[in-house]
This record gives sequence, structure tokens and C-alpha cells, in this order.
Amino acid sequence: MGQTTSLSHLAPYVRKSYHKYIEEVKRESELTGIDYTEQQIKDIAWSRTRTEVKDGVQTIQYQIQTLATSNGQSPFVSLFMYLNEDEEYIEEMALIVEEVLKQRIQGVKNEQGVWISPAFPKLLYVLDENNVPKDSKYRYLTDLAIKCVAKRLVPDFISAKKMKEHYDGEVFPCMGCRSFLGLWRNEQGEYQWYGRQNLGVVTVSLPDIGLSAGGDIDKFWDIFEQRLALCKEALLLRVDLLRGASTQISPIHWQHGAISRLSKDETIDSVIDSGACSISLGYIGVYDCVKALIGESHTSERGEKLAIEIMNFMRNHVDQWKKETGLGFGLYGSPSESLTYRVATKLRSKFGLIEGLTDKDYVTNSYHVNVCEEIDAFSKMEFEAQFQKISSGGCISYIEIPHCTHNHKALSAVVDYIYENMQYCEINTKSDYCQVCAFDGELQITDELTWLCPNCGNTDMSKMNVVRRTCGYLGENFWNKGRTQEIKERVLHLE
Repeated sequence: MGQTTSLSHLAPYVRKSYHKYIEEVKRESELTGIDYTEQQIKDIAWSRTRTEVKDGVQTIQYQIQTLATSNGQSPFVSLFMYLNEDEEYIEEMALIVEEVLKQRIQGVKNEQGVWISPAFPKLLYVLDENNVPKDSKYRYLTDLAIKCVAKRLVPDFISAKKMKEHYDGEVFPCMGCRSFLGLWRNEQGEYQWYGRQNLGVVTVSLPDIGLSAGGDIDKFWDIFEQRLALCKEALLLRVDLLRGASTQISPIHWQHGAISRLSKDETIDSVIDSGACSISLGYIGVYDCVKALIGESHTSERGEKLAIEIMNFMRNHVDQWKKETGLGFGLYGSPSESLTYRVATKLRSKFGLIEGLTDKDYVTNSYHVNVCEEIDAFSKMEFEAQFQKISSGGCISYIEIPHCTHNHKALSAVVDYIYENMQYCEINTKSDYCQVCAFDGELQITDELTWLCPNCGNTDMSKMNVVRRTCGYLGENFWNKGRTQEIKERVLHLE
């Protein structure tokens, strides 16, 4: 699932460093006999602070790059960049954000010493009234973010304007790639976002329900009701399996403040029962479900109406579960990085080969427009925005663009649109490198779902650096057959 930290937590320490350098320069002035003016002292101190921030950001980036989980993956770490999170330290925060973006634009070196795009840390950039308007004070940071996304696929964009509409005026990061927490107040009556976690996800296969109904809408809702009851049972089982767990299973989380400060002799039950933890009903294949029921895309007039009904049906259920149990149930657009292939193969095994539904090795993620459907970027974002506010436990949308390092004007228009309309959106481009011929651009996927350098014909994946958006996170370790086919078939929304 991943974890997220806010860069604003570092901003007070930047100020401490600045004040330290102020005193340091004053001492140097006394030792050398150079009578610096107050402004010169401040300028020298700020210059040294910038250098320290640069070194610190590089350390963070390389620490994340060189750590590995038990299965050899990089830690799924996201860095949240919200200038207004602590307005007292906004200048220090701006300095940190600027440096993070500059270093991501540069990239990290591969085995050949060539700068490439890393998958982590994931960057979450918040668009707000002080960095989106062209004449705003921090628009230069948004322009830097646009330059960064054109070259390195990050940052993702969160609109403070839309999030405040959905979350009672609050702005906060998602956990990992899309899991958003529900509103929850701590014992002091304040909304709390950090130190919370998700207890797990159970994903419902909407295409299976649609195909099982055989075109009978009444039967569809009956089957849907049964499947959601099964999902609720499975989710409660997840919670029950955690009950009674000792805080000693992970002291850093449960005893030392990452989540709670319980004693060694306690269980984690009090945290679970507080409602602070989210637990998610995931869903996959709204498009495929609608297609199975009425033979149309959910972007058609009839399809859109049915898709919204399906989303609201799930949302009403999780809201009711939350009310009944006090647990933090939410509706979650599952990333389905590998699940998409499993669901697709199960559908084909159960229902046979159906053109346009089970004749591919993937299922369309969450509420997304089908990857093959021709639609422009702004129409796609407008259509998908209506589903984001329903998907309370997490959502994400994206637009697909070509390798695009020079058309920043078009990307600027996209980012401005995201601010006005989308809670959370990504811009997908291509950032690949062939280690055989040094080609830097877009490597291709063949009809056999293998990778090919268009410049030299290299097909050895051990001699390539490929970065693509899987479905939220960036991936660089290649994918299963279903996800690779889905990536290959994505159409461009901006050319």
C-alpha cells in the first residue's frame, strides 16, 4: 500500500539551520575583521542553507533508492508537497519543494552512469491559490513541477480547491498511490491525518456481476447486493484477524508514535476500534460492467447514468457499514496492478470468450475510461471527476501523453484544469532508456508483449530502463501479461 510523509515536517529545521548560519557568519565576521552588512549576513546564511537543503534532499532521495523491502522492491514512499500546510514556514517549504523538483528532473544514475527516471519516491504536489494563477507568488514552483512531470512522470497533482469541497475544508495527502482517509477527529476534537493507516482492501469484480446478470438489470442489483454482503464479511474478517495483536509486533508503529504510543503490554485493539483506521471496499471494472449490462461504454448517456448508480450503490453500502460498526469504511478505486490480469483470466474461464469484454488480458481500472477509447484529455478529466467525489476511500485519474519535454504550454493548461476540476490526477508520459544504444525516449511493446528499442532493436529487458505508470505508482520492474497489454493499448489523450 505504501506510506506518505509531508515535507512540511522538515521546514522548521530549515529555519533552525538558517539561524545557525546567521550566527556562524557573524562569528566569521568578527574573526576576519570583515564588516558584513545585515543584508550580506542574511544572504550568506541563506546561501549556506540552500546548500544544506540540496545535500539533505539528495540524501533522502538516495536513501529511498538504495533501501529495499523483503521482496527486493524499493519502499513505496510518497512525499507530500503542500505549501500552505504550515504557513509560518512557507518560505522554507518552498525552498524544499524547489530542490526536490530540481533533483527529480535530474534523475538518478543507472548502471551506465546515465541519468534516468526513478520510480520512488513518489511526489504529490498540491495545487492551490498561491501557486496556480499565473501571477501568484509560487507559480514558479508549479512551472517547475510541469517541467518535472514532462521528463520524469512525477509529480502527481492534488487540487486543494476540490479536496476542500470533498473533505470539509481539509487538505491532506493520500497514503501510497491513492488511498484517502475519511474524516476523523482525535480526542482533542481536531481532524487528524498523520499517524493513521489502512487495515486492508477487498475488491469486488464488477464485470463478473454484470456478466452473471445476463443483461437483466433487476437480477444485477440482487447479485450485487449478495456480493457486497460477502465483501463486508471478508473485510470484517480482516479486522478480526488483527484484533488481539500485541504492540510488540511493530514497536515503531504501535509504541513509539508512528501510529500510537501504547505500552508493551497492550494490544492494538483500541486503535482499531477508535475509527481512525480506514478499511476499504475496492472495485474494478465499472466500464466493463456497464458494457456487459447494456452493450455500451459508460461514457454514453445511458452508460454514464448506470455507472453513477453503480458507484452510489457501493458508496451507500460502505457509509452504512461505517455507521453500523464505527470502523472507517471507505469506497476505494483499487489500483489492481496485477489483479487486473487475474480478474480477466477468471472472467474468460467462467464466461468464455466475449468480444469486447473477455477477449483481453486486463480489466479497466476503477471508474476509468477504457484505455482504448478515443477521448481528449479535458473531456476525460471532466467525465471522471464526477466519480472521484463518490470514491471516498481513494481515487485517481490520469491522462496519457507522448514523450513531451518541450510542450510545457499544453501541460500548463492541463494542470490549470486539474486545479479547477480534479481532486487527484496524474499525467502519464514515457521516460525510457536503452543501455545498448543510449536511446532516450519511448521504448515500444511488441505484439508478443515484449519490449523493443525502436532505435537499435534491443529486446533484452535486462539492458533497458523502462518507467511506466502502472496504475498509480510508477513501475520499473516490468509487468505481467495483462498489465503490459493494457499499457500497450493506452491511447493518447493529448498530442
